[in-house]
Amino acid sequence: MTIRPFKEPDRQAIIQLWQDCDLTRPWNDPDKDISRKMAFQPELFLVAEDKEQVIASAMAGYDGHRGSVYYLAVSPDYQARGIGKQLMSEIEDRLIKLGCPKLNIVVRSSNDKVLEFYRKLDYASDDVVSLGKRLIADKD
Repeated sequence: MTIRPFKEPDRQAIIQLWQDCDLTRPWNDPDKDISRKMAFQPELFLVAEDKEQVIASAMAGYDGHRGSVYYLAVSPDYQARGIGKQLMSEIEDRLIKLGCPKLNIVVRSSNDKVLEFYRKLDYASDDVVSLGKRLIADKD
């Protein structure tokens, strides 16, 4: 397995991966999310591949105050092999090199499996409420 930055030919495989991992939502267009990421800090959009097949992804960012991770996905056929842990370690290393002091991750409160994954990586719940406001509608 290798971890590398996203390349344009990965686009459809990444979208399929996110769908297979139930990360897509009707109000978010994954194709637009990829394009937006490629316009800003594309070096923090990582892909794991095995035998030239996309098996995992992680999309990170750093705004000068906090880092964030979205779309961490590992193909169901490759889960529980440490790939997600390796991707997160690579993201953390890259963010540290940028001077990022803290990484925030948003996980749906009902996603017990993913919450347990992050707890095993020493992430803990912060005493905060995540608020959001849609500025650009992806779909009508």
